[in-house]
Amino acid sequence: MWHKVSPIAFRIPYILNWKSSWYANKKNYRDFLAIDLNVRDILKVELAWIPVWDIMVSREQDIIKVDIFTSKTALVLWKTGENVEKIKEKISKKTWFKSQVNVKEIKKPDLNAKIVWYMISNQIEKRMPYKRAIKQAISRSMEKGARWIKVKVWGRLNGADIARKETFKDWNIPTQTIRSNIDYCSVRAETIYGTIGLKVWIYKWDVFKKK
Repeated sequence: MWHKVSPIAFRIPYILNWKSSWYANKKNYRDFLAIDLNVRDILKVELAWIPVWDIMVSREQDIIKVDIFTSKTALVLWKTGENVEKIKEKISKKTWFKSQVNVKEIKKPDLNAKIVWYMISNQIEKRMPYKRAIKQAISRSMEKGARWIKVKVWGRLNGADIARKETFKDWNIPTQTIRSNIDYCSVRAETIYGTIGLKVWIYKWDVFKKK
């Protein structure tokens, strides 16, 4: 028997950091964790149609800081930052704390697994052949500087009666090497024929710590 381990969780203490940074005692830990989950649930609803790579939540005394990493900052900010103010109000009402929201732009969106998944799922939901959508995404990410990439898809592909699984990859990914910086995403796309699962691995580069 072999066990499946998330590539991100496998590398957290070495080359990756936690997505939440705050400290709490045993008495306050449950309340702080509930606040963190509430903030992420609000952002999932408000930014459901926007390609978001990651959300970082941190605390400083009575202020909750939220960093949103996306490839399209204009969709999050709107013209004059109206959407950010709405998000701040909802977070403060839900958590009873002051909030600070920062939107940061990603320079290379084709090297992020969640944004690549977002592009593939949109094309599949619009009835585009899945093979064409996946091969185009792989070619774009390799042109932008990715070393290796792998995409796994399963379900009723192209409306087939019998579900099947297919894997598309360019070289192999060193999942067991801790110093390899691998971005991973496991999500699904909702189509007319049913739910289609997607997994994306992108191997960017190696990270060596200085002694």
